[in-house]
Amino acid sequence: MKSPLLSLPGAVPGEGLDEGVAAHYGDLFREQRALADGTGFVDLSHRGVVTVSGADRLSWLHLLLTQHVSELPPGQATEALILSAHGHIEHALYLVDDGETTWAHVEPGSQGGLIAYLESMKFFYRVDIADRTDDYAIVHLPAGSITDAPEDAVVRETPHGRDLFLPRARLTEFAEASGPPIGVLAYEALRVEAHRPRVGLETDHRTIPHELGWIGSAVHLQKGCYRGQETVARVQNLGKPPRRLVFLHLDGSEVKLPSHGAPIRLASEGEEGRQLGFITSSARHHELGPIALALVKRNVPVDAELIADTTAAAQETVVEP
Repeated sequence: MKSPLLSLPGAVPGEGLDEGVAAHYGDLFREQRALADGTGFVDLSHRGVVTVSGADRLSWLHLLLTQHVSELPPGQATEALILSAHGHIEHALYLVDDGETTWAHVEPGSQGGLIAYLESMKFFYRVDIADRTDDYAIVHLPAGSITDAPEDAVVRETPHGRDLFLPRARLTEFAEASGPPIGVLAYEALRVEAHRPRVGLETDHRTIPHELGWIGSAVHLQKGCYRGQETVARVQNLGKPPRRLVFLHLDGSEVKLPSHGAPIRLASEGEEGRQLGFITSSARHHELGPIALALVKRNVPVDAELIADTTAAAQETVVEP
């Protein structure tokens, strides 16, 4: 879905997962600083929006999601995963309930698969599932923003800022009143800095929640009754995940950032050494310089110097080995 805000001055379209919204509006670092200072807004209108309404919505979702939501209070934000039968991550949902409807935004284009799964699990429960992507756009206001949310928007407030489920017809009007607009590259740089994983980038077909640090924030260990729970419990109680998320400080002398999927190796073994992992996200940060997240084998020493493709990288631990 192409955002109308791509017509704003200086807008450069995003690519890949973020196609359809602006990557930036002409000054990446200025936009990052504004976002870090709590000003402006980010157009995330390419993300999918799914709602679940009905008397049984929370108790039913509680059976399907990794998060404890059966008693989720109105207005309280949470996040949850849907796993495969083998415990691999399929969807991440960013949730809030307004007292009558549970709202979730998900990765762009993934709402169809999510809804198909939810529909297959309705059985006799009193729930109604809807794709509201055509009707609502996600807009992000950073932490510290004093911008008022429109009365007809559903607000999901987190430590990182507020996600607004804004009527899509009002997106241009909101932008005119709430600038400056900030591109998704700035938003992504701060996400990488905060070590927050994203489905489709930090995940592949075999990623489990423990590898990305999603235990606790998106996976509640004191509940059961969801698909993939056996894997979560087994790894939590009896073992360690095979891989772990790390944060990388990249060599700033390199012109090009390593791309998603770029191999990670020990610097001591050089570019022909064994592949120990891969880059999941990379960004240029306004203070830290080039940074990245990567998924590496659990037994990679935490103090090992690495190379990402051909770029030297020093690691910080995100998930303990």
